Amino acid sequence: MSNKTRDKEGLSRRDFLGLAAFGTAILASLGVLAGSLRFVKSNVYFEDSKKFKIGKPENFPVGTSRKIDDKNVFIFSSDNGLFAISAICTHLGCIVHPSEFGFQCPCHGSQFNKDGKVIGGPAPRPLEWFEINQEVDGTLFVDAGKAVPQGTKYLFA
Repeated sequence: MSNKTRDKEGLSRRDFLGLAAFGTAILASLGVLAGSLRFVKSNVYFEDSKKFKIGKPENFPVGTSRKIDDKNVFIFSSDNGLFAISAICTHLGCIVHPSEFGFQCPCHGSQFNKDGKVIGGPAPRPLEWFEINQEVDGTLFVDAGKAVPQGTKYLFA
């Protein structure tokens, strides 16, 4: 009688649970295999170098100020050297603009003097100064990955 009821119902409960367990084991094995294959591909994200060329020293006569838009850096040349100041506000990362007193953040109103020191607004720190060096061929470059103390200037040889 049990064979006749099995034919009418299709799968027995025992057969169904066995197939479900087998299917679960196959899916788990596929998940482990996919995870193992994921380790083959590295998780590296490439980014642009923080060092960039700005030109020869003769391109920066005394009194020159220049903004390098794609790097968000201001370059200034004074009688006692060349220096680079970040154009990124230390409050929330907006791009500052030159103003009559130094720099102004258009987003939240932070104000910085000509040396990048905070003189008003919510910015917690002064603007960063970056290192300027000269390559062997005489070309100047800024290392935006290396902050230097405020007031540090590259002196022309």
